[in-house]
Amino acid sequence: MKIQKRNLYLSLFLVIQVILMRWVESHPQFVESYYSNGIYPYISSFFRILLGWIPFSIGDLLIFFFIAYSLRFIYILFKTRFKNFVGKLVGIIAFCSVIYFCFYLFWGLNYYREPLSKNLGYQKSKYSNEELYQLSTLFIERLNDIQVQITGSDSTKVENPYSQSEMYQMARQGYDSLALTYPQFTYKYGTAKNSLMSLVQSYNGTSGYLNPLTGEAHVNKRIPKTSFPTTTCHEMAHQIGLAAENEANFVGFLAAVHNKDIYFQYAAYRMAVRYAIFELYRRDPERYKPVFSSLNLGIKKDFKHSNEFWNSFENPLEPLIKKGYNAYLKSNKQAKGVDSYNYVVDLFVQYFKNEISVKAES
Repeated sequence: MKIQKRNLYLSLFLVIQVILMRWVESHPQFVESYYSNGIYPYISSFFRILLGWIPFSIGDLLIFFFIAYSLRFIYILFKTRFKNFVGKLVGIIAFCSVIYFCFYLFWGLNYYREPLSKNLGYQKSKYSNEELYQLSTLFIERLNDIQVQITGSDSTKVENPYSQSEMYQMARQGYDSLALTYPQFTYKYGTAKNSLMSLVQSYNGTSGYLNPLTGEAHVNKRIPKTSFPTTTCHEMAHQIGLAAENEANFVGFLAAVHNKDIYFQYAAYRMAVRYAIFELYRRDPERYKPVFSSLNLGIKKDFKHSNEFWNSFENPLEPLIKKGYNAYLKSNKQAKGVDSYNYVVDLFVQYFKNEISVKAES
C-alpha cells in the first residue's frame, strides 16, 4: 500500500479546516471585518481583472475537465481492479481538502459574515400581513406603471430589446448608481458571463450561479429576457460578497431599480412582485386574489411565458438536484435552504417601511 506523504498531510489538513470553520461560524464580526471587508474585495477584484475580460467561462471549463477526469479515474480504478485503493482514496480526500480550502478562501467565508440587515441598520422585526399587503400593492402599482410606459398598453407583453452582452454592460451602470448611495455595493472590473452549461441549468431549474473558485458570475442564457437584468444583478451581488441568497436578491433588486434603463426597472419590480405576492399567497390567500387580479394583463402574459419556459424543462432529476442544493445552503448557515430566496421580502419591508406606512394611512 503506497500513500504519498503530501496526500496524507492534506487529508489531515481537511480535518483541521472543518474544525476551524466551526469556530469561524460563531464569529461573524471577525469574518465581516477581516475577510468580507478585508481581504475578500482584493481576491474578488483579482479574479475579475484576471478572468473578466475573457468572453467565455473558465470556471465552466474547469467543471468539464473535472467531470472528464473523474470519469477517467473511475474507469482506471475498475480496470486495475481497485489496486492501491486506499492510497487513491487518500488522494481523493487530499484533493477535496484543497478544494475546500480554496472555496472558503476565495468566496465561501462570506456565508458567515454579519447579516446585511444589521450592516444597513435595519431593525430586525417580524412584519405583519398588513405590511405585506401594502408592500405587494406598492410593487404592483409601480410595475403596472412601468409596463404601460414601455408598451403603451396594459395588455401588451414587455419585450426586452437588448442583447445579453448589452445587458451585462448595463448592469454595471446600475451598480455605479447604487454605489453613490451605498458605497459598500461598489462593483469594479469585469461583468457577468453566459454559462456554458445553460441547457443543464434550465433542466435543474437555475437561472445563474457564481463559480467560487474563479469568481465568475454566470447567467443561464436561455432564460426569458425580461428576468435577465435581475438575474445578472443577483449574480454580480454574489461577486461582491453577498453570499446569502435573500441578500443577493435584495442587492440585485437595488442595482436594477437604480439603473436608469426602464427595462432594468421593470425587471426589478417584476422580481419583487413575484416574491411579495408569493409570500402573500402563503400567509393570506384571501388578500392575494384581488392583489394578483390588479396586475396588468401584459404582466400576467409575461409571468405565464416565464412559467411555460420553466415547465418545458421539468424532469425527474430536478427535485433531487434541488434537495442537494438545499442541503448545500443549509450547511452554509442558510437554515431555510432554497426557501432563503423568499426571505428577501423581509429586506423589502424594511427598505420600503416608510412608504408602506404612508400607504396604509392613506
